[in-house]
Amino acid sequence: MKHTKNYIFDLYGTLVDIRTDEEKPEVWEKLSFFYGYYGALYSAGELKEAYKNLVDCKEELHYSHEAYPEIQIETVFRELFTAKGVQPDDKLVLHAGQFFRVLTTEYLRLYDGTVGMLERLQGQGKKVWLLTNAQRIFTEYELCMLDIEQYFDGILISSDYGIKKPDSRFFEILLEKYRLDPKECIMVGNDQKTDIAGAAGAGIDTCYIHSNLSPDFDAEIKATYIQMEMDIEKVCGILGITNKRANHLECKEADDNEM
Repeated sequence: MKHTKNYIFDLYGTLVDIRTDEEKPEVWEKLSFFYGYYGALYSAGELKEAYKNLVDCKEELHYSHEAYPEIQIETVFRELFTAKGVQPDDKLVLHAGQFFRVLTTEYLRLYDGTVGMLERLQGQGKKVWLLTNAQRIFTEYELCMLDIEQYFDGILISSDYGIKKPDSRFFEILLEKYRLDPKECIMVGNDQKTDIAGAAGAGIDTCYIHSNLSPDFDAEIKATYIQMEMDIEKVCGILGITNKRANHLECKEADDNEM
């Protein structure tokens, strides 16, 4: 791994464990109360149907232009207001979207060992990048809440670009923006299609981690490195991410014994 200078990570399912559920009735009941506070009156069922219709419509529109499009979810929350004659400002749209995220999220947590791995990479002088299929109005704040945003030299979120993994252009945006040589990069992710096949299409080495959020697959996984369980310490071993402090202490102990 001596040639690897840049470690590109997926987020959800690779560094962060999350579970969301949009089907709970209380989500739409409480969100309808929120909208009602500002004059956009919906029943819970009406709001759920309107939300899903808007998402489907925008995805279909984008798919007519892009193979792997990404919408900006805040436009959906804005249009739910305007459909009822309410003109929300950006702050209200943000809060509506984030309230929805809170209502639908059952848990959000780092996988064991995530922080230690990122700290080791920093200690080794490596560059660490985040390339995630996600919505900025959620992810930017979740990175802050999890206290890991400071470990990344650059963060690219798909909703900012209108495309997402496995589109090779999303990887190429990262490479071009930061002038990275793909031969000096490795992509670490839990999805064989979006992370692994997408990165390979951009000429980047890959490390597949099978986590609890990995999609089911039928074909053989084709990655440079494969770890078939979520064990960050084993991933570090595969990728040559050493604990420099531990290595230093071992060397010092060996020197002392020789004396």
